[in-house]
Amino acid sequence: MSQVATVPFGSTRKIGFFNLGTAVVLGLIGFFVGAWLGHLVGANVHYNQVGDQNDIAVVFAYLGFILGFLGGLGFLNYPVAKLLGKPVPALDKGDDRSVWAYLRMNTDHKVVGVQYMIGALFFFLSGGLAAMFIRAELLSPNPGFLWTPGQYLTLVGMHGTMMILVTSAGLLGPFANYLLPIMIGAKRMAFPRIESLAFWLVPLAGLILLTAPLFGGFPSGWTGYQPLVDQAAPGVEAYLFAFLLLGTAMTLIGVNVLATVMTMRAPGLTWSRLPMFVWGAISTALLMLLSSPVLAAAILLVILDRTASTAFFIPAFGGSAFLWANLFWFFGHPEVYILAIPGFAIVLEILPVFARKPVAGYRLAVAGMMGVALLSFMVWQHHLFMSGMNAPLRPFYMLTTELISVPTGFVFLNGMMTLWKSKIRLEPPMLFALAFFFNFLIGGVTGVYNSDVPADVVDHGSFFTMAHFHYTIMGGLVFAMFAAIYFWGPKMFGYKFNKRLSQWHFWTMFVFFNSTFMPLFAVGLLGQPRRVSTYAPSLHGLNVWVSVSAFLLGASFLIFVVNFIKSLVFDRIPAEENPWESKGIEWMLPTPVPVNNFVETPVFLTTPYEYGVVGAPLVADLHPSRTAAQQGV
Repeated sequence: MSQVATVPFGSTRKIGFFNLGTAVVLGLIGFFVGAWLGHLVGANVHYNQVGDQNDIAVVFAYLGFILGFLGGLGFLNYPVAKLLGKPVPALDKGDDRSVWAYLRMNTDHKVVGVQYMIGALFFFLSGGLAAMFIRAELLSPNPGFLWTPGQYLTLVGMHGTMMILVTSAGLLGPFANYLLPIMIGAKRMAFPRIESLAFWLVPLAGLILLTAPLFGGFPSGWTGYQPLVDQAAPGVEAYLFAFLLLGTAMTLIGVNVLATVMTMRAPGLTWSRLPMFVWGAISTALLMLLSSPVLAAAILLVILDRTASTAFFIPAFGGSAFLWANLFWFFGHPEVYILAIPGFAIVLEILPVFARKPVAGYRLAVAGMMGVALLSFMVWQHHLFMSGMNAPLRPFYMLTTELISVPTGFVFLNGMMTLWKSKIRLEPPMLFALAFFFNFLIGGVTGVYNSDVPADVVDHGSFFTMAHFHYTIMGGLVFAMFAAIYFWGPKMFGYKFNKRLSQWHFWTMFVFFNSTFMPLFAVGLLGQPRRVSTYAPSLHGLNVWVSVSAFLLGASFLIFVVNFIKSLVFDRIPAEENPWESKGIEWMLPTPVPVNNFVETPVFLTTPYEYGVVGAPLVADLHPSRTAAQQGV
């Protein structure tokens, strides 16, 4: 009986012509073939009044695009080879450090981390551009100033959905994939192919979402409420597939992170020695694994409602729009903490470095993040206080929503106590980390009103809630994302960022962020509704102030883009191995980090936060097989 030959992981043999260009070409071919097949199927089923012909064609087109895109990248090589009993195609492990390595399927976790970052920044700027269009429309209280009401609703939906895509993948994705194996002393993630697949599903989701206006857009915002989705033009299929791909990617990320931490930790790395960022990744991965499949299943049911005449969410035929709201928010509120917990972990990694103190209350901080993860599954119906839900349930969800502020407060107090009586160095990463606490505090305090039924009745559909959400997500987590970029960016890219431009980026972003969203609390309390392009003329002055501030906030991101390109493309000043004098193991490695991370599996000796502790050992021994004499001890 003959054996099937396999290529060992890590071979440098290339995978042929598969790359991003091939993926786009095959994706477009798959799109048109799928549309043609969809029209054939739709023409036959439409006769029997099953589904809508245009919806069926668009669904088939997107399916063809997804298969062609992933096939062009080479993701179908492995399963096809297995099915045919042929040798498994080799993969690039990432020893190619050219730009080419980042435009193809790659199984080096460091390459995948950089891919996540570049992709997230691109779609972040795309979502930000949609926000600029929204604020341009709101310069006038009259309808149709720049956009028709339908176009305005599509802009709002695309902005919200794109930003959720970005923050879901852009906060954990770049840094967990790049840093987590290093922080636990491993050479790779547990499932490298799944790691690469999870990344490519995210830009694929973003590309599909950008096509929504071509098919009529969608009026439902990022929440996709029924019956708006059922009544929408075929453009809503772009929204559905974007979220379906995101849910799939998040599930894969969750599996990979948990498997990596549980099975690949180096000797000596006990649970009480894990870096805070690893604990944040574990908590987030649990949320992803438990909530994302619910979203994916709900999306599939909606697609069936629109194409196969099922009625899961259509009340006229026995379905329930309220069911969709529950399924969506069972994902959607844990989703808020999928965004928040990595932000908590990032700032708790940065504060000890620039305060030169151990992180205060390590176990309390871990308990806070895990407590948030647990309670986040018990609060989702506070989004439904205005939906006609069963009134006796309201006190329970008021209580659980207010209780979740307790573990969140643990993390906040850990940060404040770490800063207490410390000598703070105001480097750019520290500035963004401090701004995180300021903005997140405002977001948290204003969120208390949304958990209270009488207050929520007043402000639920207003700009007050929108301002609260942006203070939490953008004011907190996007600031944490930039803190992480400036902190770990030199290690990831090997070059320094321009310090003066980094400082300009922070101060302009901080000032104009607050100038944009603080007045929106007043605008909301004065009665301006969300997702509507008209408002009372008396609010014109406040809206002009907010719009001008938003344009200046957008300009602050351009400073970052200039800094990013100038530092990494033109200046290219090599970064030191440990520019921040951190005790984390990632800073003990050369810059750039070698392909296999470590020469030998390290042995961990202590936590990475022993600042100011006399006689504290290094966090780990990177060469445990050497003798004491060879180590210079």
